Amino acid sequence: MIRMLLAALLALSLVGCQRGTGPAGSPAAAPAASAPEPTAPPQSASSRDQVQIEYRVYGDKPLAVVLIHGWSCDSRYWRAQVGALAATYTVVTLDLAGHGASGGNRSAWTMQAYGEDVAAVVRHLSNQRVVLVGHSMGGPVALEAAALLGDRVAGVIGVDTFRSIGLPLPPRAQVEHQIEPFRTNFVAAMHAFVPRYLFTPHADASLVRQVTDEMSREPPAVAVASLDSLNALDFSALLPRIHVPILAINSDLGGITDAERIRKSVPGFQVITLPGDGHFLMLEDAQRFNQILQRELATFAASLPR
Repeated sequence: MIRMLLAALLALSLVGCQRGTGPAGSPAAAPAASAPEPTAPPQSASSRDQVQIEYRVYGDKPLAVVLIHGWSCDSRYWRAQVGALAATYTVVTLDLAGHGASGGNRSAWTMQAYGEDVAAVVRHLSNQRVVLVGHSMGGPVALEAAALLGDRVAGVIGVDTFRSIGLPLPPRAQVEHQIEPFRTNFVAAMHAFVPRYLFTPHADASLVRQVTDEMSREPPAVAVASLDSLNALDFSALLPRIHVPILAINSDLGGITDAERIRKSVPGFQVITLPGDGHFLMLEDAQRFNQILQRELATFAASLPR
């Protein structure tokens, strides 16, 4: 078993996981690397610690879907979802502090602080109800935000995340050992890590290069501190504060999500698996992913009072 940061990025403690390759002979999915980026005027919200969070709003429907990016990424990673969702929902994308166009004047890069970023944006919206959709690290961030926003949240959807719920926190020495290469030479560590552990061997090569290069440009101090906080997140303390449905749309990279274990902490938890995809399934397999996301969002919408 390979002990690596993959488990953390899949949300996420540093636990043993095996590099997944998808079904033998799986064809590469058509990636959304070249999809045009949606456009909307940038807006700004001030997080609790006065960091300016840039966000964009698409459409004007009653239910808002807030898309939260993952570790060392930004709002552009949802470019293949905005158009597919905006006809039915108000779609909101944002850059967490230290990412994309948002401010970087923060000293503590924690999941709680990122949750405050999302909550600050939601509080600027006129929509009474929102669904939080978080990829990778964005999953735990969505949970932190849901705990802050209470009844405004109709549900939380994780994307390749929540796998470590119900597992003990990793030993501190193990976390330090795995993060050390990123402290020493962040760019080199990213270029070694991303292609090998976040994609399958049949992934589109141009998408792999693009994501690797983009993630390598994240400020190392932000990225390393975020991983550190991610591995210290105590789900057992956070989850009792959340009273909405939680589900995940996951790949089988590294193995199938243990839904039975997770249900011991999150009764009613459901996981939908997209076999053969890598960590960035919303880009690698956008059409299939969007169909599932739209179906689950429709279920949340149907449960809301009319």
